[in-house]
Amino acid sequence: MSELFLLRLADVILSVHVLFVAFVVLGLLAVYVGFFLNWQWVRHRAWRIIHLCAIGYVVGQAWLGAVCPLTTLEMALREKAGAIAYSGSFIQYWLQSLLYYSAPEWVFLMVYTIFGGLVLASWFVVRPNR
Repeated sequence: MSELFLLRLADVILSVHVLFVAFVVLGLLAVYVGFFLNWQWVRHRAWRIIHLCAIGYVVGQAWLGAVCPLTTLEMALREKAGAIAYSGSFIQYWLQSLLYYSAPEWVFLMVYTIFGGLVLASWFVVRPNR
């Protein structure tokens, strides 16, 4: 495979990763905003289960000390293409790049856990339909 193809594939993986993060973060925001604006779609049970499982997967990975498979795949593709790959977690890398802020892994573990708790709490505050 050509280097350009591998880099483009890595960009696709990165885009999927960004969409996943956006789904998790904006999904929680939508649940609480939807509660106040009476949006019925935020109570859709299947959507809420998928959202809860998504953040549950992230929290589980963090507690196990695992690197996200999307990060691993993207880095492997970039390395194979001869590009410089980053180390650490996806979120840590982008936060560091965007905010010039570096924190120990335990900080991200706590942020993920607290955010996961907020998503779990949303299940009880904004109950999904049966």
